[in-house]
Amino acid sequence: MEGVSFCICGRTGDIRPGAEQGLFYRDTRFLSRFQLTVDGFHFDPLGVQIPAPYAGVFVGRRPPRAGTADSTLLIVRHRYVGNGMREDIMVRNLGTEMAGVGLVLDVEADFAGLFEVKEGRVKSRDVLDRSTTKSTLSKSYQHGSSSRAVNVCGDAQANATASQITWQMVVPPRADVTVSVQVVPVLDGVETPPRYVLGQPIETSQPATRLAAWRQTAPSVSTPEERLSSLLATSAEDLGALRIFDPEHPDRVVVAAGVPWFMTLFGRDSLLTSWMLLPVDPTVALGTLQTLANLQGSRVDPLTEEEPGRILHEVRSGLDAEMVLGGGNTYYGSVDATPLFVMLLGELRRWGLATADVDALLPHADRALEWIERYGDRDGDGFIEYRRATDRGLVNQGWKDSFDGINFATGQLAEPPIALAEVQGYAYAAFLTRANFAREAGDMEVATCWSERAAALRHQFNEAFWLPDRGYFALALDAQKRPVDAMTSNMGHCLWTGIVDDDKAASVARHLLSPEMFSGFGVRTLGTNMGAYNPMSYHNGSVWPHDNAIVAAGLMRYGFVAEAQRITMALLDASERLGGRLPELFCGFDRKEFNVPIAYPTSCSPQAWSAAAPLYLLRTLLRFDPWVPFGKVWCDPALPESFLPLRIDRLDLAGTKVSIDISSDGWQVHGLPDGIVLEPSARLPFMAPVSAGLAAETNSHLI
Repeated sequence: MEGVSFCICGRTGDIRPGAEQGLFYRDTRFLSRFQLTVDGFHFDPLGVQIPAPYAGVFVGRRPPRAGTADSTLLIVRHRYVGNGMREDIMVRNLGTEMAGVGLVLDVEADFAGLFEVKEGRVKSRDVLDRSTTKSTLSKSYQHGSSSRAVNVCGDAQANATASQITWQMVVPPRADVTVSVQVVPVLDGVETPPRYVLGQPIETSQPATRLAAWRQTAPSVSTPEERLSSLLATSAEDLGALRIFDPEHPDRVVVAAGVPWFMTLFGRDSLLTSWMLLPVDPTVALGTLQTLANLQGSRVDPLTEEEPGRILHEVRSGLDAEMVLGGGNTYYGSVDATPLFVMLLGELRRWGLATADVDALLPHADRALEWIERYGDRDGDGFIEYRRATDRGLVNQGWKDSFDGINFATGQLAEPPIALAEVQGYAYAAFLTRANFAREAGDMEVATCWSERAAALRHQFNEAFWLPDRGYFALALDAQKRPVDAMTSNMGHCLWTGIVDDDKAASVARHLLSPEMFSGFGVRTLGTNMGAYNPMSYHNGSVWPHDNAIVAAGLMRYGFVAEAQRITMALLDASERLGGRLPELFCGFDRKEFNVPIAYPTSCSPQAWSAAAPLYLLRTLLRFDPWVPFGKVWCDPALPESFLPLRIDRLDLAGTKVSIDISSDGWQVHGLPDGIVLEPSARLPFMAPVSAGLAAETNSHLI
């Protein structure tokens, strides 16, 4: 995978027709068949290596010739994915006489949309044009005013027909011969510039140099807890590979949501991933905000659910528009991306990067706040609700967006309009963010206005969503303003944003770590005692690493250190049993029943916010919290003993690299930027109400 390209194939490297396989670029399958035969045989697979996220090595042999026991012909396919694909096929003769070899690549392209392939509903496309030159075959498809094509180009030794690239060669004994082929997608008549030019070293390609640079700048962690250092290294590698670079704005970087089906920009996913990535590379947050700002809603369109000021849910670019949410390339049906946009802008400010760029985005934050007031709260009750505009949109528009993800304790589904608990927390945080921007600018009237609105929302939320007989917060309010009383992980997000009153926090923490919610490998999305509980479901009892990272941060915010550590260690145990990587989600079975996490069948891996979750967990345990505009950074590590001694290098803060050394005897921070004062304590848990009279340096209004 690389950028918006990815390849799904078998162990031999072959892409077989009729399967969920192919070479995909910008949500279109440009290869539906790519099968290699050697002297008429499909070669026997021997092994697969993945030396880099964008590269695969498929090792095999030609089956032994008749009358012989062993093969003497080794085949190695070196594949590089990015803006299409390049493949170098090495044929090695291990025998003692000359070998005549015929290679044939059977090639087909159906230009199916991503969702067609994912859902197994690929349509037949009759109007497919084919053409060939000596070493290149081309296939194209016209769909209305749009077109897709692919050029499959062999090297100088190749010959092309309408559906094959062939080579005939003689390989000397104990020698090898390499041939190459390049797959170039064409969108609306424009060829995609190849990432890996035939004949040029892969080491000089853009993906290779970008990944090498990323590895040099990503934080390094030294700890005796090898599971932690290994998981962090894998996460950093995955996040580096999931980055998308806009060719029109090469300085802007965003993160694709996940492999294989979400290799595109998502509002909520990209914003939360960028938040977690701030200590690694804050430019990802900036690129995400700039890209989302350019696509911010400007009109009312019921089909795409675009509204002025609204931040999008997802971007798609395939030809299967009728299968895409809203029937267009950009769908806006997200209730939480808009307040999260404002939150991330404020967090980026606190990390001290790109002051002028952040200022330039402030009008977009104001438009987002206008959306919250005008469209998010249509009935004027003070809460943000959602209800899809047409039957082509998402029924549920928070992060638990499956059709059955919002339900009562009985299992009954909630009826929209629905006001989600965590979204009220996001709005609360967005209001405080705007107050902080005004406070920094010296506009105390505006600061007071937004602070008071935040305080009012907090009071209203704690009144309407709290279930005193249960001791936890309702998941949502339904169309009749009834509390949706299921016990869920969403209340952990409320701790994260600080909207929870102090007197309720301990009860929330206790329920989040209760046997009903905590599986032993993480906090479940839904309690085992709820009517809709199903540990094999997408959102009703599964465990999501990013959700747990946010819950842990919320617990730490309110001072529940042991609980945050417990979640961290549970996810670390899960990652070890899952091969050193945290997937999008896994089933919520109890650890006492199964001592390994049970995989969710269609979970993405790697997936952006799951890859970022370990980084955020570490930041949470470090209690590292900057506010650069006011010249302070709080730090008070609360690490498990097994992590010590720990050193972390190359934390990014205000354009400088910071290091932290922690041992059982104490800790030190090195390399703070000039003018930044270290506060050797955890930042206050922000539980005091915000009032107009608070001074700028008071911690209780920070977000």
